Amino acid sequence: MHEVLLVEDDEMIREATRLTLVSSGYAVRTAADGMTGLALFREQTPDVAVLDIMLPGLNGVSLAGRIREESGVPVLLISARNDPVDVVMGLEAGADDYVTKPFDGMVLAARIRALLRRAAPAEQRPGRAPLTFGDLAFDPQTLDVYREGKPLALTTTELKLLQEFAAAPGMVLTRDLLLERVWDYAWSGDTRVVDVHIRRLRCKIGRERIETVRGFGYKMRP
Repeated sequence: MHEVLLVEDDEMIREATRLTLVSSGYAVRTAADGMTGLALFREQTPDVAVLDIMLPGLNGVSLAGRIREESGVPVLLISARNDPVDVVMGLEAGADDYVTKPFDGMVLAARIRALLRRAAPAEQRPGRAPLTFGDLAFDPQTLDVYREGKPLALTTTELKLLQEFAAAPGMVLTRDLLLERVWDYAWSGDTRVVDVHIRRLRCKIGRERIETVRGFGYKMRP
């Protein structure tokens, strides 16, 4: 059974969300503030962390950053407002996805399932040789990434993005396609999630590697 750490300061929302996730088959531990949430995370690493942005003390954005410094565990943020600043700050801090209040508990459970599928070890595909793009090397079997011979630490989401681009160098991948393949969205999602993670990936592998195709999406230079 997968374990979710839920950090939410509103008692009614916290309990309603906990019950929904439990009914969806998850074990859930809860905290009402950021510092308690961080302590619970360090005490026993969950499979997914779900964090409200507006937390007392250590807010959700800062908590996501602390978690990302210590672990690659998927992080999903809950935002009370569809505020671009909140969303972008959270994603830049290392969160993988977000939902906006008010949200349907079953949608949240579906988002968590998608995060867990992405975090699951990829099946090895025999015969797929390491790929080289200038000073960047990517092994599709081990998921090891090197730049100038030095290993790069990529998050699960960044690795999934790189897999998609490396499998189709020179081809334009739309934001909607990336949402479907990387975030496992079966519905229309917020493309800001894609843009922020592309920006983070560019910082690690080289800004020139992934080109923006205005009005369409992105492509990796062969």
